[in-house]
Amino acid sequence: MQQAWDHYEAVTIRAIEQWDWEEWANLFTEDAVYVEHSEGTFHGRQAIYDWVTGIMTNAQVRIWAGFPVRWALIDEDKGWVVCCFINRAKDPGDGLAYEVDNWSLVKYAGDGKWSSQEDIYNRAEFDVLLKAWFAAKAAAGS
Repeated sequence: MQQAWDHYEAVTIRAIEQWDWEEWANLFTEDAVYVEHSEGTFHGRQAIYDWVTGIMTNAQVRIWAGFPVRWALIDEDKGWVVCCFINRAKDPGDGLAYEVDNWSLVKYAGDGKWSSQEDIYNRAEFDVLLKAWFAAKAAAGS
């Protein structure tokens, strides 16, 4: 399960670097469920892919530099990973760090596939970050 999680992290890094989410979506089973509390619940790999590609083409979302894992706890008996992703924004030009945490529960299905993911975060923290980031970008003239 650790290898599957390491692979998940590596694919996530590639997805954000290349802005191509197909390989990432393919980490999920055909019948996977993805719960994103601000965006909705997505049933099936295709719905997850459609959602992530739609949201990641939004100009606001393109501010993200990456989603590194702050920590992860793997429970092999349950097949769960509970983790904290850092939603890290690109430097808007002021050299400061703009980031907010996102906790996730990811359930392993076996054979390198994941059956579900639920993202848990405070939407207000994201709104504050986005407002500050766009203000900093405007002030930097970039």
